Amino acid sequence: MSLFAPSAITPDLRKANPFVANSAPTAEFSKRAGLKIPVPFRGSLPRLATSSFLVAGDIASYVIAYLLLLPFLPHGLENMVPERAFAVAALAAIVLYASNALYPGYRLHDHEHLRRRTTASFKVSIIAALGAILLPEGLGLLLPIIGFLGLGLVVQPLMRGAARGLSWRLGIWGELAVIIGARNRIPALTAYFSEHWHYGIRPESSSPDMSEVLPDGGPSIALIADDTGSFITELATMRRQFAEVILLSDTPNLKITGLRPADVGGEIGIRLAIGGRSAGSNLVRRVLDLAIAIPATLVLMPCVLVAAAAIYAIDPGPVFFRHAREGLSGKPVRVLKLRTMYRDAEQRLESLFRDNPAAQTEWSNHFKLRQDPRILPVIGHVLRSSSFDELPQLVNIIAGEMSFVGPRPFPEYHLSAMDGEFRDKRRSVTPGLTGLWQISERSNADIELQQQLDEFYIDNRSLWFDWHILLSTIPAVLKGRGAC
Repeated sequence: MSLFAPSAITPDLRKANPFVANSAPTAEFSKRAGLKIPVPFRGSLPRLATSSFLVAGDIASYVIAYLLLLPFLPHGLENMVPERAFAVAALAAIVLYASNALYPGYRLHDHEHLRRRTTASFKVSIIAALGAILLPEGLGLLLPIIGFLGLGLVVQPLMRGAARGLSWRLGIWGELAVIIGARNRIPALTAYFSEHWHYGIRPESSSPDMSEVLPDGGPSIALIADDTGSFITELATMRRQFAEVILLSDTPNLKITGLRPADVGGEIGIRLAIGGRSAGSNLVRRVLDLAIAIPATLVLMPCVLVAAAAIYAIDPGPVFFRHAREGLSGKPVRVLKLRTMYRDAEQRLESLFRDNPAAQTEWSNHFKLRQDPRILPVIGHVLRSSSFDELPQLVNIIAGEMSFVGPRPFPEYHLSAMDGEFRDKRRSVTPGLTGLWQISERSNADIELQQQLDEFYIDNRSLWFDWHILLSTIPAVLKGRGAC
């Protein structure tokens, strides 16, 4: 639901909503830049400037891609001027990015950015393939162009992050917003969008008179964060008062209205649609799992054997262990891991609980301990902090018991803390080596937040979401934010 109308606030809406944006990015930007901007242009200038930074970032990405590809270009392309072909391909991709609302790309989830950019690059590659067939000696440029677009996709997240961060620091990123909903939900949403500023929503506490906090009568956004039934009589008024009216969907950390982002085009709200499960997607997911897991197992096997030897040297005994977990349709999965604990780990844990009630409380909330006496010195901590102890589960993936991305298979004592309805939902998908809560909160998430994040993933599961999680797992592991 995207509604457009002049912006104003009425007393009725002031009563309905105690929070409203108060960031004034245009005024802040003009003040920092020393500009006197005419009132009619103040609403569009920050968006234009932000979009320009993002376009410049994508151009820089393609320049970097060209420089990386240059040493590998085939001989004999000098007369075909590959630079012109690359420039045309980059321009075509950027035009498609713009047509897919990626500049500035507010209110889109990260995996939706990935999907739209990859789709646009694929379309350009198809056009390049047709051109290579039709043009004389064009086939010599086909593979370089595809490689050029692929490298551009790899570099773009870094450059987009830099451009987005620059816009945020200049105070021009995001749009003013009013959050309308139950009073107990609004503080959490305000904090959420303030922390996750990349969505481009800028909410803050309101003053007693909301008309005072919408500068220059500029356009604003109304975010409905509750059941639409309570606001249905006011929708006509909202259409006249706000530039856009958005019915929010759930976020990974906050359940709002029950709408699923996967059913609203990857955005934070607006459209309603009926989503379904695709058998074709499951087949593609399985093929990709095998395509990655088999070569990864061969490459990483020597490292796993070295780690196993270190474990045996510290605490002689079995270096691998299998633990029964719950898998797809409730079937048991024998999850394979490198042993990172002493063989008498259970006795050590019981002894700790007897002497330290605080540790018992921490365990009840997280089923993990920051200072865990069961973990082997040095090697155990290294394996767990790097998640290297999970690598033997590549065998489970090859066997079809697990997937690369999905809810982590928990032991029974962990699952028993979750409600039965949610456990049934977990059984509907294949467990994964990594998941949404591992990349967003990892070991710091308590039971309630783990359930929230897993439920969000299951409700919005897609190949693009999986790829986003898989790619995000790498920096999460490198940063060492806890064990998976």
